[in-house]
Parts: sequence; C-alpha cells; structure tokens
Amino acid sequence: MPAPGPLDETGPRDAHEPAGAAPLGVGRRPTGHPGVDAHLARLAEVDDLPADGHPQVYEDVHRGLRAELTSLDALPDPRPHDNRS
Repeated sequence: MPAPGPLDETGPRDAHEPAGAAPLGVGRRPTGHPGVDAHLARLAEVDDLPADGHPQVYEDVHRGLRAELTSLDALPDPRPHDNRS
C-alpha cells in the first residue's frame, strides 16, 4: 500500500492527484477606465476555477477588452486637427 500524499484541509490525498485551485496572487491595479476595470476584475474568477475553466474566462475578458478598445476608437478626437506650428 503506497504512503499517503501530503495533507491539506480535507485530509490525506494521493501524491498523483492534482492540487486544487489556488489563487496566483497577481495584483491588479485600477486603470481609471470603468469598463476596462470591470473586465479585468473578472480575471479574479479564475482563482476559484479548475484550470480547464480558465480559457472561457480569459476569452470573455479578451472579447470585452477588444470591445472597449473598439468603442474608444469610435469616440471623436478631442484634440484640434490644426497641427500648424
């Protein structure tokens, strides 16, 4: 009989069993743009998901950030177009 694996909160586990989800501890700073910040805040969801759930969150965040950038491109340029010096 093999020796039990390391202990965690639920008791012994098999040494070949993958560890559960654990936060990466990557900090996120606000950008000052509410739409971008909302999408980036969703990245915290992956801390509670198994690895196979990460791509869906990453794809959703990527899609949302692309939409935010596209909407910024549609805004009028507040700078005057007269660039004479």
